[in-house]
Amino acid sequence: MGAFQEDRIDGRSNAKIVLDNVHRNIYLDPLSLKFIDTEQFQRLRDVKQLGLCHYVYPGAMHSRFEHSLGAYHVAGQAVEILDRYQGHELGIDRSDLRTVKLAGLLHDIGHGPFSHVFDNEFLPRALPDVKWNHEQMSVDMVDYMVDCHHIDIDPSELKKVKQMILASSSWSNCQALGNKRFLFDIVANGRNGIDVDKFDYIERDCRACGISSSFDFHRLLENMKVIDDEICYRAKESHTVYRLFQTRADLRRTVYTHAKVKALELMLVDALLLANDYLRITTHIESPEKFWKLDDTVLKTIETAEQPELQAARKIVQQMRRRQLYQFCNEYTVPKDQLEHYKDVTAQDIICSQTRSGVELREEDVAVHTTRIDLTCGKEDPDFESTEKFKIKKDSISLLLPDTFEDRIVRVYSKKPELVEAISEAFEEFQRKQYGFATQLHGTPESKRRRK
Repeated sequence: MGAFQEDRIDGRSNAKIVLDNVHRNIYLDPLSLKFIDTEQFQRLRDVKQLGLCHYVYPGAMHSRFEHSLGAYHVAGQAVEILDRYQGHELGIDRSDLRTVKLAGLLHDIGHGPFSHVFDNEFLPRALPDVKWNHEQMSVDMVDYMVDCHHIDIDPSELKKVKQMILASSSWSNCQALGNKRFLFDIVANGRNGIDVDKFDYIERDCRACGISSSFDFHRLLENMKVIDDEICYRAKESHTVYRLFQTRADLRRTVYTHAKVKALELMLVDALLLANDYLRITTHIESPEKFWKLDDTVLKTIETAEQPELQAARKIVQQMRRRQLYQFCNEYTVPKDQLEHYKDVTAQDIICSQTRSGVELREEDVAVHTTRIDLTCGKEDPDFESTEKFKIKKDSISLLLPDTFEDRIVRVYSKKPELVEAISEAFEEFQRKQYGFATQLHGTPESKRRRK
């Protein structure tokens, strides 16, 4: 029996129970409730997990709040399972359980409005010279919450929670993690990407969008073992690991990067950029004290504002509401032999490839977006009977697995419907100049070309 198995039931007697549509009963311990019952954490109710995907998938209305509770729950399950089988061997204690669960709860508290659109699309255009990520803001927000609400937490546990949040980011210092390195791979796994964050959001997103999934994260939880301070999995679960990343790639292709969703996101970013000077949106990233006051309601602020300074931004939001979207012209997948040397395509590249006379294209008429969809397989998959971890070669799993684990899809949009034909032709000509042939699968439909 593990280090804290005997009193786990008693530990739940002080917990609050919430009913989740994915995990059913979630037990919230007193320390976690001190963080949850704050305005900073409650803000996550107003940050949608999937940004603008609900415009295309109406059920995708869930927020970072639900996901954070789910990650908290699954993180606790992971530690309890490791404790059940290897508790004494690994020296797992209640402090480990608390810190891992808190890291799961707080790992996304630094997300901006509309989730990844804010840090991946808006900030790089608004502040191109500023390096910012939501993981570091999450850490800063945790410190702010502890100070602001006088939360009584052991300093060493607080330090571990913050290190766990940063574990998969470029800001992580793996050398400083010390012993029990495996604990830092549970919430955000920087070593192979298999973590409870994905376990929850893949299950939750699939359900919300009505997409079937054959991935079952419970199989990985029940078949994990720590070897050489790293969480590994039975060799027979290699297909389950593959399904994890295949499902994530499918979600990226069909939901997160849906052509209409990207059109909406491009419009949202344009609206935020136009509103930034007046609303001073970018100043919110300067401190947690400012940041927690920024969420998805900024869109409604722009939409209902009467100030003339927000008129241009308000017009774009109005177009979003009325489904007068930027028009998707076409897309192509970057050829496999060009991936290594790929350079981002710009609106200027398309303009310079214009062939149609009588139409003047300008950069502000064209929107180009490059989507990266990767498929990353688990790194180590040892069997329980083995005392060593080892890599499984792709061909040993299945000859049906792909040779390339990344797609780069270049999409072009017209901000004006009457320019779709000219931009589509320029985009096709760009492909010929770049690769010697048009790599897109098909031409732009005639009905879209003639739209006015």
